[in-house]
Amino acid sequence: QVQLVESGGGLVQPGGSLRLSCAASGFNLDGYYIGWFRQAEGKEREFVAGLKRGSSTTYATESNKGRFTVSRGNGKDPAYLQMNNLRPADTGVYYCAATSGSPIVSSLWVASTFEYWGQGTQVTVSS
Repeated sequence: QVQLVESGGGLVQPGGSLRLSCAASGFNLDGYYIGWFRQAEGKEREFVAGLKRGSSTTYATESNKGRFTVSRGNGKDPAYLQMNNLRPADTGVYYCAATSGSPIVSSLWVASTFEYWGQGTQVTVSS
């Protein structure tokens, strides 16, 4: 069965760090584009950071550059989203997603193009 499972969410104070994990079963992530998305309460799901297939360079939105890093190991290793200097605005449910084809349209990472999604993990940034 092909699925993604996120873990590592929780409550953190502003300025703190978290590392989210995305484990895949039924396939290996190193052959896929990986995207991390966030959905805050009452808002649409939005792209936060991603990794192109075969690349180790993180692509992040302007507000996340320098704070969020996406990485992955080889083979069956999970992918990760390292989040530093967290802000209350970073609060939401975080989802990892994977796709074999490019999800990038006009420089935007489009959620609807991703083939596989995890169930999400809650991140709350609050003092």
